[in-house]
Amino acid sequence: MAKRGPVKVLIIDDSALVRALLSEILSGHENIDVVGSASDPYEAREMIKQLNPDVLTLDIEMPRMNGIAFLKNLMRLRPMPVVMISTLTQQGAPATLEALELGAVDFVPKPKTEGAVALEKYSEEIIEKVLCAARANVAPRIEEKKAQTPDSAVATALTYGKTLKPGFLCAIGASTGGTEAIKDVVKSLPANSPAVVIAQHIPAVFSSSFAKRVDTLSAVHVYEAENNQKIEPGSVYIAPGDAHLRVIERQGSYICQLGTDDLINRHRPSVEALFDSVTKHVGAKAMGVILTGMGADGAAALLRMKQAGCVTVAQDEATSVVWGMPGAAVKLGAADQVLPLDKITRYILTRAYQ
Repeated sequence: MAKRGPVKVLIIDDSALVRALLSEILSGHENIDVVGSASDPYEAREMIKQLNPDVLTLDIEMPRMNGIAFLKNLMRLRPMPVVMISTLTQQGAPATLEALELGAVDFVPKPKTEGAVALEKYSEEIIEKVLCAARANVAPRIEEKKAQTPDSAVATALTYGKTLKPGFLCAIGASTGGTEAIKDVVKSLPANSPAVVIAQHIPAVFSSSFAKRVDTLSAVHVYEAENNQKIEPGSVYIAPGDAHLRVIERQGSYICQLGTDDLINRHRPSVEALFDSVTKHVGAKAMGVILTGMGADGAAALLRMKQAGCVTVAQDEATSVVWGMPGAAVKLGAADQVLPLDKITRYILTRAYQ
């Protein structure tokens, strides 16, 4: 494979300090070339035409035109990888989640200038996410918005007259692009669906907003998981952003167990933690699904699920924003099925009922 040149990045932010800081961080990497910076979307529009960047970093809060309005126009006229620069607050969560709905690949916290250690940590994250965005599938994601997943009425028809297999539980893991992939899978589940537990890499202040957002779109109940919460059919449990979600069995019921123990594969929540707990406490009655995401968290654990007799699924490359986690699972031979996103809900339902 021919060596690609550096990733060309255009920074869009109304703060001169943030533009300078991002430029310094990104320019320090040998595979990134900051080709310009713009103080607002109007200036950015002209620079995109002139500089043809590979990736944009885009602030949400800006005068004249905010980042959401600009992103909406951009994704309609010229879809390209965008990393949102987001304030990590509960108030800011809905706008960031909307940006991901519109097609942004990922988001990173707005940089803080206090302390070299904090800056170093931020630097690693922004560099990693910009490089990942440069390889992301963007155009197919726009087309996916013409939702091809079965709606809940069709899904209900698929399950009519059938009963849930005793003890069936579906565990889903995702990272980059996962908030939208999870939403597409969950919103098509019927009210009588099997119980679903989810580990999505997401900051703590966003997971509650994410769960509420998916809940409003779905026939099932969607919760941010709580410690010792009973897991029941017709419900979905999403790991809080700062805790591992594990499943245990207690007196014949499945229970959510939250833990703030060490990061696993650099993440908390970790997909590996969830999948391994399901293998241990649910065994062959479970199903594991690994969706779009950067890295390999959960891939080896999905293989362990398969070896324990569970049904295992990986999202295919064409519909993944980033085929890191599912790609790693496929390479390990961990997936019984490799499916496009719009076929995954249907497959869960066909395996959950008898």
